[in-house]
Amino acid sequence: MNLASELKRLGRHSLVYGIGGLVSRILAVLLLPLYTHYLTKADYGAIETLIALAAVLVIVLRAGISSAFFRFYFDAKTDAERVAVVRTSFWFTMSMATAGLIAGLVLAAPIAHALNGMTPGLVRAAFIGLWAQMNYEQLTALFRVEERSVQFALASLANVLVTITATVLLVAVWHKGAIGVLVGNFTGTLVVWVALLAYRRYQLGLEFSRTLFREMNRFGMPLVPAGLALWAINFIDRLFLTTISGAGETGLYSIGVRISSVIVFLFTAFRTAWPAFAYSIEDDRDAKRTYGFVLTYLLLLCCWLSVALGLLAPWIVHVLTRPQYYAGARVVALLCFAATAYAGYTVMAIGIGRVRRTQFNWIITFAAAALNIGLNIALIPPYGMIGAAIATVAAYALMFVLMTVNAQRLYPVPYQWRRVVTLVGVAVGLTVMGKLVHASLPVALALAVAYPFLLLPLGFYLPAERARLRRLVPLAR
Repeated sequence: MNLASELKRLGRHSLVYGIGGLVSRILAVLLLPLYTHYLTKADYGAIETLIALAAVLVIVLRAGISSAFFRFYFDAKTDAERVAVVRTSFWFTMSMATAGLIAGLVLAAPIAHALNGMTPGLVRAAFIGLWAQMNYEQLTALFRVEERSVQFALASLANVLVTITATVLLVAVWHKGAIGVLVGNFTGTLVVWVALLAYRRYQLGLEFSRTLFREMNRFGMPLVPAGLALWAINFIDRLFLTTISGAGETGLYSIGVRISSVIVFLFTAFRTAWPAFAYSIEDDRDAKRTYGFVLTYLLLLCCWLSVALGLLAPWIVHVLTRPQYYAGARVVALLCFAATAYAGYTVMAIGIGRVRRTQFNWIITFAAAALNIGLNIALIPPYGMIGAAIATVAAYALMFVLMTVNAQRLYPVPYQWRRVVTLVGVAVGLTVMGKLVHASLPVALALAVAYPFLLLPLGFYLPAERARLRRLVPLAR
């Protein structure tokens, strides 16, 4: 196997997958002026809370089938077996999503009351969005296992364009407020899902294999408690902030989340391509060598972006929001490095899936979630959203460390630890230095640009990489 060609394949698919995500992230950031003009901080906090609720329900309702789908699709030996995996996954997802929707519509009022005075209409809109999201992602997963990244990107772009149009009309023209944001978000998903349903109709016959489902369930169910713990780390900070500091503080924190979502975009594009790519490498020696380089390069990109976003956050927030939201810039650097640790965790976790030893993942994520909850309780009262951000980065760092220990025990991979420690250490050092000196805009830009060059005298780059850099940057000779 040619390592360079394999890495290029992963990079190519990640890039194409990321096109739709990039447009979505850019538009989400550009929509901040719209949201901050037409929504109150409490509205914005309510939207984020309902998104968090939908995320946890998706984990429970999927019951791990979405993860099992990738593993079993690549284990299938014939077209008939692959079709059975597709159909069984589709009908299970449809059934569970519909059950969740019905429950949400019936229980909208008590759920709204439990969530500190939200309206039942907002809750109903969130559950419709949940149904649309589950079914849409199951259909687009077919493009991922087939490595048809262009078609996936086209579906994503269509979804984004319809969603943005609907959201602008509902919020800015018809003044529907928070419910307009939620309805706009699921409108594009539903429209594209209907189109994909017609396109995939030949694959979606009335077939459900109970035997196959039991096997997939054994693989996927242990991932449910792990997924719930991940949800806690991802979203429970906003619930604690809303309860302890109020929805206004959650709104400020959400601005920081939006800015740091650039890292999430990079990671999401990678994660979309990663399972199909990783499982498609049949030879274990080739797979292990490839995984080692993937971790190094992914963390290098994420750390560079973390430095840039963390140092430039004050000016980004000033451009995109109004004065009452400027404080949200203070959490951007911490949240960026938290997302970077999560990206590393995802690379580590693929070894567990490869050997089908998922039953202990929940221990790792529960330990990280417990740390996250404890730090949120301890740090939010005195420090507000800064405390929540510290809790998040600490939890993801612990999760990465614990998954590394477990994965290396079950599926040892020769990761490039010296290089990983070097790139992370330099990134954190630059960010801390910039914050301590209250770097001006020119200094912040200079520090961000300097990051990859500072790695050079530290011996980070391999000979082949240095040769490539010399060709790209003649002045480095």
